[in-house]
Amino acid sequence: MNILIFSSYKDAWNSVRPEAEMFIEMANLGHNVTIVTQAESEYVPRFKKKGIKIIDCYPSKKVDCNTIKTLRTELKSMHYDIVYAMNSKTIPNAAFACIGFKKTKMVTYRGTVGGLYRHDPSAYLTHLHPRVDGIICVAQAVTDDVQKQVWKNKEHVVTIYKGHDLNWYQAKALDRTQLNLPQDAIVVTCIANARPSKGVHILLDSAHSLQDIDNLHILLIGRDMDTDSNLSLAKASGMQDRIHFLGYRKDVPEILATSDMQIQPSISGEGLPKTIIEAMAMAVPSIVTTTGGGKELLIDGESGYVIPVNDPQAIAEKIRLLSQCPEQRKAMGQKAQQRVANDFSLQQTAQQHLNFFQTLLSR
Repeated sequence: MNILIFSSYKDAWNSVRPEAEMFIEMANLGHNVTIVTQAESEYVPRFKKKGIKIIDCYPSKKVDCNTIKTLRTELKSMHYDIVYAMNSKTIPNAAFACIGFKKTKMVTYRGTVGGLYRHDPSAYLTHLHPRVDGIICVAQAVTDDVQKQVWKNKEHVVTIYKGHDLNWYQAKALDRTQLNLPQDAIVVTCIANARPSKGVHILLDSAHSLQDIDNLHILLIGRDMDTDSNLSLAKASGMQDRIHFLGYRKDVPEILATSDMQIQPSISGEGLPKTIIEAMAMAVPSIVTTTGGGKELLIDGESGYVIPVNDPQAIAEKIRLLSQCPEQRKAMGQKAQQRVANDFSLQQTAQQHLNFFQTLLSR
């Protein structure tokens, strides 16, 4: 197949790697892959090394005439079976560029629950654009949400999990003294963007019930975590000195590697949180809420715990349970790691994409 990918790879290497390596795997399998992206992206040299053609083009807005012209020129230069657009800027430009190329199938990627509605005119610039032939969603929770909004061909909205390689995540554990932690600390890590939907306030509320565990420490990693509200919750928790606001960190894998558990307390809007995958790959057990796709990654009670949203007591109960049972922490982490290797591999993801593309081309 001739496949044209339209995406951005200017984010951190670890963030874009699962997507980027999937397309490299397609090229390794003998497919002709072209990637339209920013030429200065760090991943571009690796793409080129693998024989992938790069077109230096990225839109400045959702409908960018120069971008559409560039894409149409490329589509005229050779036949593409698939055009796969990955985000809110690339999708509308790719959709308009594909008008008139009837034999080319247009596919989009959806990574979050919510925000797509039939009554919203802007939705018809992205996934509900009439030129879109198929939608690939990062989790079943996302698929269920999108299928409620599309008008027809609901079977063309499918779930394909991102693939991973355990070797990507084998970081050396950071010495706890560098984080001002005692060596015998039980370390609970939460990594999130500072949005209310991430539920950090629920985790902080749960600390009230955990203050008696003297060696328990909570690490909060991410920009703008230290809001006045969060700082007040930490102060009122009774364990203020053991709640650490670390801000943005470039050594997140190393911090995860020294952690005893990872918490995703989100209350809405999740797709498939990358931090859960990273923790699983490092054999660190996770406690996640039922929102989004996190619950699909874990087997509850075996490779982690799934709890209700907005339930600080449930968070506290699972943290306490894992704190008291180091053997269980280790066993859960190992099962989580094996689940990544068995069920979320890079090769599986690439092949599932290719199978879906073939399904669309056969219709």
